[in-house]
Amino acid sequence: MPATVSQLWVYPVKSLKGIRLEATRVTARGLAHDRRFVVVDAGGVFLTQREFPAMATVWTEIAGDELRLAAPGFDEVAIPLEPSAGEALAVEVWNSRTPAIAPSPGADRWLSEVLGRACRLAYMPDSTRRESNASHAGPGRLVGYADGYAHLVVSEASLAALNARLAGPVTMDRFRPNIVLAGTGAFEEDAWTAFVAGTARFRMAKPCGRCQVTTTDQATGEVTGPEPLATLGAWRPSEAFGARFGMNAVTLSEGDLRVGDEARPAG
Repeated sequence: MPATVSQLWVYPVKSLKGIRLEATRVTARGLAHDRRFVVVDAGGVFLTQREFPAMATVWTEIAGDELRLAAPGFDEVAIPLEPSAGEALAVEVWNSRTPAIAPSPGADRWLSEVLGRACRLAYMPDSTRRESNASHAGPGRLVGYADGYAHLVVSEASLAALNARLAGPVTMDRFRPNIVLAGTGAFEEDAWTAFVAGTARFRMAKPCGRCQVTTTDQATGEVTGPEPLATLGAWRPSEAFGARFGMNAVTLSEGDLRVGDEARPAG
């Protein structure tokens, strides 16, 4: 039985709750609308669940040409899904600093109240080019505000193998994947150098080194650590990448992708 795509996820705002999809467009920067927004502090530095696990409880919804945000105890706020105007600012995500716009003072106020600290919502316009590390991705591979690469690919079998080692199982959303595969062996995705799914082509860039976000319950925002990070660190360590789970990938050619599409290695 061939491998297939079993889940598709986008995270319109980095570190906020994701959206599970049945179909999407694969773009050069990742799945359409994935992490084109990011929450930043007054200096433009990105905020994530690493420091603010409550970000997991902020819902995102794509409704037509709007992005809607909601949180427990707060009214929702809506902004354009693809804003064309806003205050110019520079956004820092790890070692990159790129031009962005802040499209909604109302969203800034809303997020500041929800998260309990002054922050802003920034958007990456099409004119901004943020590139992945060429030593792993190859030259000129674009990415939105994901940590470093356009896609995160994980298999159901890999999660099952991990859960078999844990006292209590964890769900796939702990790992915030974009593309989930069914019908592979555990960690078979690690050996793929490239693959085709739907009408798009992808190249695996590097193993994904996991962080403390995996210890946060994505439904409640509660940090439940040290698992599964402790087990991964002991079982699948690497000097270069840390505790490995899943593969970072980049787009080789754009296309359409649906749940149920065959995914086959291509090199």
